[in-house]
Amino acid sequence: EQPLHRGMQQLVKDLNRVYRSEPALFERDFDPSGFRWIDASNADANVIAFLRYSAAGDRHLACVCNLSPVPRYSYRLGLPSAGPYREVLNTDSHFYGGSNLGSLGEIHSEATPWHGLPHSAAITLPPLATVWLAPESQGI
Repeated sequence: EQPLHRGMQQLVKDLNRVYRSEPALFERDFDPSGFRWIDASNADANVIAFLRYSAAGDRHLACVCNLSPVPRYSYRLGLPSAGPYREVLNTDSHFYGGSNLGSLGEIHSEATPWHGLPHSAAITLPPLATVWLAPESQGI
C-alpha cells in the first residue's frame, strides 16, 4: 500500500469520526439557521469560511478553506465566541500526506470583531487545504 493512499484513508476515517461526534455538522442539515457564512467574498485570497451550528445552538464548528496554493499566515477569522479553539481537522496534516502547516495547537480568540462576529483569531491556513476549528470546551 502506498503512503498517500493510507493518508487518504486516514482522512476519510477522521472526517467520519468528527462528523459522527459533532452535532453541529448534522443536526441542522436542512435548516438555514444551522449555517452562517463567515467569509464568502474573499476572492483575492481564495478563501471561504463558514460556521455550522447544532440544533440547540450551543455548539458550533468553523470550516475554513484555502483554495489557493499560497499559505495564509495570520489570516484573521471571525468567530462567534471567546475562549480557546483548536483544529479538529486539517487536511494538510502529515497524517494525510500533507506538509503539516497550520495553527497546530490551541488558537486563542480575541475580543476583536471580524466578519460581523464578536471575536476573531489569527490562524495559519495551509495551501490548498481545509481546516475545521471548534471551541476547546466542546471536546471534539
